[in-house]
Amino acid sequence: MKRYLTALLMAFCAFGSQAAEAVAPVERPAWEATLAKVKDMWPDTGICSFMKKEAPAYITGNFAESDRPVAPDFSKPLGAPASYANRNGFWVVSKLQAKAFTTRSHEVKVGDWIGGYFDDAGAFVAGHEVKVLGGMPYGIGQLIMIPICIILLYLAIVKGFEPLLLLPIGFGGLLANCPLAGVTAPAMMHDGVISFLQSGVPVMSGGIVEPGGFLYYFFRFGIDTGVFPIMIFMGVGAMTDFGPLIANPKAALLGGAAQFGIFFALFGALGIAAIFGQDFFGCEPIKAAASIGIIGGADGPTAIWLTSRLAPNLLGAIAVAAYSYMALVPIIQPPIMNALTTKEERLIRMPQLRPVKKIEKICFPLIVLLLCALLLPSAVPLIGALMLGNLAKEVGPSVSRIADTMSNALCNIVTIMLGLSVGSKLACEKFLSGTTLAILALGLCAFCVGTAAGVLMAKLMNVFSSKDNKINPLIGSAGVSAVPMAARVSNKVSLSNDPTNFVLMQAMGPNVSGVIGSAVVAGILYTLCR
Repeated sequence: MKRYLTALLMAFCAFGSQAAEAVAPVERPAWEATLAKVKDMWPDTGICSFMKKEAPAYITGNFAESDRPVAPDFSKPLGAPASYANRNGFWVVSKLQAKAFTTRSHEVKVGDWIGGYFDDAGAFVAGHEVKVLGGMPYGIGQLIMIPICIILLYLAIVKGFEPLLLLPIGFGGLLANCPLAGVTAPAMMHDGVISFLQSGVPVMSGGIVEPGGFLYYFFRFGIDTGVFPIMIFMGVGAMTDFGPLIANPKAALLGGAAQFGIFFALFGALGIAAIFGQDFFGCEPIKAAASIGIIGGADGPTAIWLTSRLAPNLLGAIAVAAYSYMALVPIIQPPIMNALTTKEERLIRMPQLRPVKKIEKICFPLIVLLLCALLLPSAVPLIGALMLGNLAKEVGPSVSRIADTMSNALCNIVTIMLGLSVGSKLACEKFLSGTTLAILALGLCAFCVGTAAGVLMAKLMNVFSSKDNKINPLIGSAGVSAVPMAARVSNKVSLSNDPTNFVLMQAMGPNVSGVIGSAVVAGILYTLCR
């Protein structure tokens, strides 16, 4: 009996408390409200983001219906196009708009939705389809990119492969793939007045700007403008001695021959585009081919400078390929050199280089710059920066502070920012694709071909040289632009065959000429493709 009375009493109390709450709701304690907010934070965690199937809406343009303006009723007279637009995009209501956003791979029609965002200048940036390798979810792609970036850090820290650049590139990629971090998010404008240009493209004015991530500003300031590669070239010039090239001018032929790898990769990329479709690289095939080809010069700053102008969507893969193969010079080049030369050729002793006068070293950068200005103006930014740094180095004590700043503090600062900016483009939708695999393969082939071409050019020059002026073919491999690593590798292979045969100074001639050669080729490609 007591059990029944107890159960009845408890039920009555519960009913009474519910009725009291219905009449006068009791305010929840602060700790309960806070706990509820914490529970609602689950969608904003990285764990949840790694499970997302699609990329952020501002990238794809696939905004939810609630985030879009009301769709027009095409059975009735339509109003102004701006009435069917908001900060997230617009509905296409005219053939003019449809034509403005139609591409070779995607036809836009009246009634379609075009999603995207307005940047801090009010220009509209349309979203694009995101394809991750194998059709995997976007979040899984980000999760896979994190160990890939850690591998880059491992190569830089443990193996010592180009640590000054691979470390910031790998860490920048790590930051770019941290979900919801927003370090690469662009600056966006909203709550402004939307109008349409005569071309059908929308613009926004007078709006509020949401700041972007810090890597977005690094990239925009240094890569989009081409400032970072040019500043790097100043530092390279201040650290480079053109004396071996001046003492032996015919070494420039070896540096020129090594650039053959650039054109090999260029035609290879055009062939891939012809087989797999004109949109395989996501831009015009000739621009993609030119950007990929420059990897063959093994010159990272030049590759970044040209790619940022012709095919910025390929920047991450091309930069990583260029610097990776530069770092792998000691592994890739020796087998090629040994395969293309005989023991007798590797034992060739070259005469000591003549002393170079100071006036020659001072006049050299000025002459090179003027020749470049007369024959190839588009290469002046890179060649000019290189020669400015070298001139400051050769002038002497009067400007030693400038040369020291260029080769140390300035170069180090820019290297950090350049590496982080390039790493910001290692987002999974850009890197985990068949395009990236093709770029890495073409880059490796281009580098190998460039090395082989330099060695074969040296052998060809020996056919027309006297017995006392023979060239050790090993120095031909230094024609690629990896300064001074390629020259050191040539010397190392020579010493492995004869411990007394030092060819380092002779190899520096083709090596530094390769820097000039890759910059000249980049200028030519930019002139032809822009």
